[in-house]
Amino acid sequence: MFKGTTIVAIRKDGKVSMAGDGQVTFGENTILKHGAKKIRRLYNNEVIVGFAGSVADALTLSEMFEEKLEQYGGNLKRAAVELVKEWRNDKILKKLEALLIAVNKEVTLVISGNGEIIEPDNDVIAIGSGGNYAMAAALALRYNTELSVEEIARKSLEIASEICVFTNNHITVESL
Repeated sequence: MFKGTTIVAIRKDGKVSMAGDGQVTFGENTILKHGAKKIRRLYNNEVIVGFAGSVADALTLSEMFEEKLEQYGGNLKRAAVELVKEWRNDKILKKLEALLIAVNKEVTLVISGNGEIIEPDNDVIAIGSGGNYAMAAALALRYNTELSVEEIARKSLEIASEICVFTNNHITVESL
């Protein structure tokens, strides 16, 4: 499990929101940064990507994914497949340790360097050290409250930050 971040994505009422915390952790016990932004808008603001894992690795993969989105006209699934093919087959890239969640208005994907591209069954998915906490909170809020998708994303990260020492409450939320 990657330490140092939590990312959650939720779909509800035709909208999708992604939230991420801002903590960057060095080793097991040193916080280097509180307000990092681990969520980015790509491809003319039509795609949101959140990443967990090694910061440098995640940024490298995010940039590569942006290139694939440009190359394939914003087709999220095709860009993900091409990214994973390159990620798995390149001697240097396959050592990168990161996970990505990528969303557009229609699709949610979890992308890993092990070759997985997963389109979750649920309207909720999360990654990172606090991912299970955020996902449980988001599922409960998604199906049992009238909160907006943005409120669910923020609140689920707040809950995760109260449980996971690698997650903080400096939260960024992006929505489509």
